[in-house]
Amino acid sequence: MEKIKRFILNEKDIPTRWYNIVPDMKNKPLPMLHPGTRQPLKPQDLYPVFAEALAEQELNTTDTWIDIPDEVREQYKVYRSTPLVRAYGLEKALDTPAHIYFKNESVSPVGSHKLNSALAQAYYCKKQGLENITTETGAGQWGTALSYAAKAFGLNLIVYMVKISFEQKPYRRSLMETWGAKVIPSPSVTTKAGQKIIAANPTYKGSLGTAISEAIEVATQTPNCRYTLGSVLSHVSLHQTVIGLEAEKQMEMAGEYPDVVIGCFGGGSNFSGISFPFLRRNILEGKTTRFVTAEPASCPKLTRGVFQYDFGDEAGYTPLIPMFTLGHEFSPAHIHAGGLRYHGAGTIISQLLRDGLIEAVDIQQLDSFKAGILFAQTEGIIPAPESAHAIAAAVTEALKAKEEGKAKTILFNLSGHGLIDMTAYDQYLSGKLSNYSLPDEEIANNTAKLEKII
Repeated sequence: MEKIKRFILNEKDIPTRWYNIVPDMKNKPLPMLHPGTRQPLKPQDLYPVFAEALAEQELNTTDTWIDIPDEVREQYKVYRSTPLVRAYGLEKALDTPAHIYFKNESVSPVGSHKLNSALAQAYYCKKQGLENITTETGAGQWGTALSYAAKAFGLNLIVYMVKISFEQKPYRRSLMETWGAKVIPSPSVTTKAGQKIIAANPTYKGSLGTAISEAIEVATQTPNCRYTLGSVLSHVSLHQTVIGLEAEKQMEMAGEYPDVVIGCFGGGSNFSGISFPFLRRNILEGKTTRFVTAEPASCPKLTRGVFQYDFGDEAGYTPLIPMFTLGHEFSPAHIHAGGLRYHGAGTIISQLLRDGLIEAVDIQQLDSFKAGILFAQTEGIIPAPESAHAIAAAVTEALKAKEEGKAKTILFNLSGHGLIDMTAYDQYLSGKLSNYSLPDEEIANNTAKLEKII
């Protein structure tokens, strides 16, 4: 049989609708709560923060399929479909009977999957007549994607970039500025939230929760402006399902169906994107595919966090979200997978984990880079440190298949490349990186502060 490595769809096969998993879920996620009234959130409660169409999508529990606007789909055609690739080199190196496939989202103009939602969010903001948007970014992939999308739709953008990543990844900042965005290291003195945090801890290097607080504050105080974000919330997961919808068709082209689907996990956007269309088959058709989230051991909200209502940001500007969380005051270790350094998980992912429909594993930093190096040497692509967590989980699954002597089809999402993360690889190769495991006491102290709503 001919060994086919890459599977690419025709332009006409690029999805025309996003998939909303909530209507298909037996147990719906608990509602987000208004931070003032503690009542279930209504779309209009989100209008001061998000574009109205995005607020409606966020709370849509009835429509399984949402049409992709023509303007967004035209932008998708620049880089979609992304390839589905059979990782023959990795399989050979592992000497495994498993068949390993990856969806290569690194081929987008910005080098990651984040553009799938950035284009959609920028479009809806422009359609509403807005001129300005704000956002946060961890490692910089989301900020980079939104900078590209903002320019494509003629919007002004301010990005609050977590300070440790601002320092570790200067070329991410350069990319954002090249596409016209203003980038501010967070915490900063430009917001009340940032000033308060700096006053309490002058050397604090920031977190996604801090950057979110600053971006929301500016959005709500700037005329004709709204906030956008790159993960966690349901409308972001919705937009990312183009990944899995394409992968379904491409796996059919390959003549296989995944036994395991894997994605790295920060807030849930790329994992949701690759997994939800396949998870639909489990829910509706009785398929038995396993779905594995791979999070860093230094930020283990799914494997060691608590399920409770919590704020999505550090200052408490966001709605209260039912989530697995380490507490919104959690201060993450300075690992290089900056996009995974977030304290909580989205409502959909959290409910799916509660129901046992998905699994979670934690990955040590050194193990992720080891897997990333192996992948680069066997498949030729240097993965983002975030994506390397998914690769590490896929390697574990492939080695299990070898031990058991059973064939297994593994699909993971290569959410982005690491060509702007070479400082991290330099440090790994020179032995300067280390593992970090979060002490139980720190988790207990942070989560003890949460209001016990559940």
